[in-house]
Amino acid sequence: MARLAGKVAIISGGAQGMGAATARLFAAEGAKVVLGDILEDKGRAVAAEIGDAALFMKLDVRSEEDWQAIVAAATEKFGKLDILVNNAAVVHFGAADQMSKADAERVLGINVIGTMMGVKHAVPALKANGKGVIVNISSVDGLRGCNGLTAYTASKWAVRGITKSYAFEFGPFGIRVVSIHPGGVNTEMGNPGNEAAETVNARSFRRVPLQRIGEPEEIARATLFVASDEASYISGAEIAVDGGWTAGHYEPALPNCAPGLA
Repeated sequence: MARLAGKVAIISGGAQGMGAATARLFAAEGAKVVLGDILEDKGRAVAAEIGDAALFMKLDVRSEEDWQAIVAAATEKFGKLDILVNNAAVVHFGAADQMSKADAERVLGINVIGTMMGVKHAVPALKANGKGVIVNISSVDGLRGCNGLTAYTASKWAVRGITKSYAFEFGPFGIRVVSIHPGGVNTEMGNPGNEAAETVNARSFRRVPLQRIGEPEEIARATLFVASDEASYISGAEIAVDGGWTAGHYEPALPNCAPGLA
């Protein structure tokens, strides 16, 4: 079933990781996809792999000119815009009292201002279309605090918050807005050392109920559902795709756990 047949989507951060997985899945489900990223060689390679249903555009999400260009390219090549996926993001680890102003501005500029500029420039095309969907990729760290990730956590709480405000503002125009909150994901950001999943799981995911890292395709499938007409009455929601990470504190060594979990 082509769940996005006839739809046109822009996906920021589409050159790799969750963005590339989302672009591939959307195209497989019938959508035309415009991938935006600063990683031009990787982005063009993903678009070429997808074929005629894809277009790559250089996109620094902090640049209003780049956003204007990618929205114009989408509407000119494919005739309209139905879906915006704000996926591009960066992470910064470090103690709060050692963070530079430049580091904080970079994280907030890409993760928050970049999302806001994407919405600003995509919404006129979505309104002209009579309806649409905006999917903002936040994080489990937009649902909780996390030691050593102050700027990133602040940015992902902001993405969660603006999503709810956008849902109110754009709902009367038939535009749904939802935030997706991935847990640890096996991407360049989530597994920068490209370690084997078994190694990462044993070290970092024993306290996650599903006891494993997520795969980018699993986040893409949640984004697909939200972007499809199957989710036509979902807006302003936050959807955790995290293996149960945010369900609460999990202690695998406690008695009465299912065999094999400890």
